[in-house]
Amino acid sequence: MATAYPSSLINRRTFLTASAAGVGVAAGLPTASANVRSSPAKSTILFFLCGGASHIDSWDMKPEASVDYRGVFDPIPTTTPGLQLCEHLPLTAQQTQHMAVVHGVTDFGKATGDHHAGYYYNLTGRVPDLTFRTQGNDRRPYVDDWPFMGSVVGSERPPHPSLPQVITLPHKPSKAPYTRPGQFAARLGVEHDPLYLHGDPEKPMQFAAPSLVLDGAITRSRLSDRRSLLAAMDDAKRKWEQQRAVSNHMKQQDKAFALLTSASATGAFNLEDEPLALRERYGNSINGMSLLMARRLVEAGVPFVTVFWKEDVSLNKKCSSAGGWDTHGNNFRCLKENLLPEFDRGYSALLEDLNDRGMLHDTLVLVTSEMGRRPRIGDRRSGGVDGAGRDHWTACQSVLLAGGGIQGGQIVGESDARAEYPLNRPIAPGDITKTVYYAMGLNTDRAPDANSLPSDLFGTGTPLTELF
Repeated sequence: MATAYPSSLINRRTFLTASAAGVGVAAGLPTASANVRSSPAKSTILFFLCGGASHIDSWDMKPEASVDYRGVFDPIPTTTPGLQLCEHLPLTAQQTQHMAVVHGVTDFGKATGDHHAGYYYNLTGRVPDLTFRTQGNDRRPYVDDWPFMGSVVGSERPPHPSLPQVITLPHKPSKAPYTRPGQFAARLGVEHDPLYLHGDPEKPMQFAAPSLVLDGAITRSRLSDRRSLLAAMDDAKRKWEQQRAVSNHMKQQDKAFALLTSASATGAFNLEDEPLALRERYGNSINGMSLLMARRLVEAGVPFVTVFWKEDVSLNKKCSSAGGWDTHGNNFRCLKENLLPEFDRGYSALLEDLNDRGMLHDTLVLVTSEMGRRPRIGDRRSGGVDGAGRDHWTACQSVLLAGGGIQGGQIVGESDARAEYPLNRPIAPGDITKTVYYAMGLNTDRAPDANSLPSDLFGTGTPLTELF
């Protein structure tokens, strides 16, 4: 949906963009040329809440607002003075000493309100181009899109000896041909695309690489014969497929073969090695097990792991959605009974587990989504006020950052009294992306060279260096 932005917000952002370096100096903050960390994080885990998570019902609650905005949930105190979370996030409330909550993240009216544009903006840090407005959710990923932040990180880090640089699980949003843009390496090159591990909600401890799925009769010793067969098939395909598609196909096969034939990589994917009590702490769901898998992968040295929240299709009718955080209807029941408890358990377990293992300082954990939810209750597509849903809202959302050098117990930014717009300090998705790059020690100010394609690889955002 289109969002009417206060002109003061647009004007303020225009000023901030034009004078970012000067503001940094005036405020005593590091300027862009100083934004390289001497002790970077080793890995990032991105937890993306597919659908558009409701900020006003989770971590930016407004208990003083009228009930037609604030809804029915009560806030609870946390381990951080002054920070309240939703009553249905009690476990996360015990972990806020590790977290920084960033409010007032906004698209400045530059996105479309559609999911495709929201994915692209928040995954790449780049403003969606005109094609997102003309095509909406029909807009496909393009080879000349700006690259996914994980692909940028992976391309900048030394190659892992046995595992891919970038791994995404437990699914690839969304079903073809409506695949969400922004999650691929695009113009950076398909060799930097994530390797996707697909999970089965019915068997949440099992993951498979769809590029190459082996049945029980195929052993490692027989892979060479299998590869010869696939190579022959590829030769035939070259006669009628476009060269780019063939190249992508072959590179993805190479990744899968390297993964499956590496004895040192095998252990990273075996969740059976984890104690039962720990698996239960994460929750026996596809999202909980994906977060546990993410911890195992970063423990094994993978630089960037993404967990895209796997929707529960049984909730489609109940929530007027695709079963995720797109709560067009029954927002409060869906959050209370399904979404918030599962998130609370898995996310809090991840922070607790990383901290207990001494890994949290070296692992950045980012929670974000493609948008927030409209603070005024009622979506005309699901019965209006009586349907108790919240529509899309790109003007304001919140993100969570933890670990990776982040100083916990912080609140950065603020929204207005009804969580509709940033109050004083609007923050762009590109600023969040640049913060990830900063945490990972990427030199985003270096001069372009022959190996840094595209030359404007890192975008134009400003990292939130005060978080560190």
